[in-house]
Amino acid sequence: MQEACFSYLWDSAERMFTQAIVRKPCPEMIHGLSSSGLGKPDYNLAMEQHGEYIDMLRQCGLRVTILEADPAFPDSTFVEDLALCTPACAILTNPGAPSRKGEKEAMAAILPRFFQKVEAIEAPGTLEAGDVMMVGKHYFIGISERTNRQGAAQLIKLLRKYGMDGEMVPLRENLHLKSGISFMENNVMLVSGEFSSMPVFQSFDRIEVDADETYAANSLWINGTVLVPSGFPITLEKIRSAGYPALSLDMSEFRKLDGGISCLSLRF
Repeated sequence: MQEACFSYLWDSAERMFTQAIVRKPCPEMIHGLSSSGLGKPDYNLAMEQHGEYIDMLRQCGLRVTILEADPAFPDSTFVEDLALCTPACAILTNPGAPSRKGEKEAMAAILPRFFQKVEAIEAPGTLEAGDVMMVGKHYFIGISERTNRQGAAQLIKLLRKYGMDGEMVPLRENLHLKSGISFMENNVMLVSGEFSSMPVFQSFDRIEVDADETYAANSLWINGTVLVPSGFPITLEKIRSAGYPALSLDMSEFRKLDGGISCLSLRF
């Protein structure tokens, strides 16, 4: 399976993002889903951090579409979970968290602005795109509390329809696949925890994240620059030592809701 995976690698120059979609946090975010034990987020500080995030996306060359806050859904700022944006199509997901299923309607209305082809994951399949990591034309799909095998199987079928492919990666420790691993192009993976020993990732050049900095494993490569959550100096230095320009961003209020840097945007 690993050899098949690497046959799908694209030159990183072909994977240049031009667009991003974000949604502003809503005051109701204080009622969002969380297992962090870090307390409730400060809405005003979250708005400041979200604005800085948008600025960084723009620094990386992206045109950012900013959606207004949706008070009906406390977790709706985490737009990444709602769609997988591939070079061939967008795939509307079916979130595994019951409180987030209603977010699909708004995203379904937005995606056709950017994609001619929009597919969807259907119940009983569940899929959150925080569980999906793109490596060229190959997609690793975490099987988690939020993404089940039926949803992953539907995704693989859709990917194959458009000349791509995917494989399932059962999770034991992480909420989402990308909570603990990030692809940084050029065959490089940022890995932590359970992903460090998984055979499927052994052929990548791996940057190991220390056990006390696992939150920083969700860093985000955009057009050659890596966005890294602030407060994790060892990981930041490892990324820079590997030759990547890196920008540091305070994510404290989103971390309280189990959210990482990648969770706050759709990039394509």
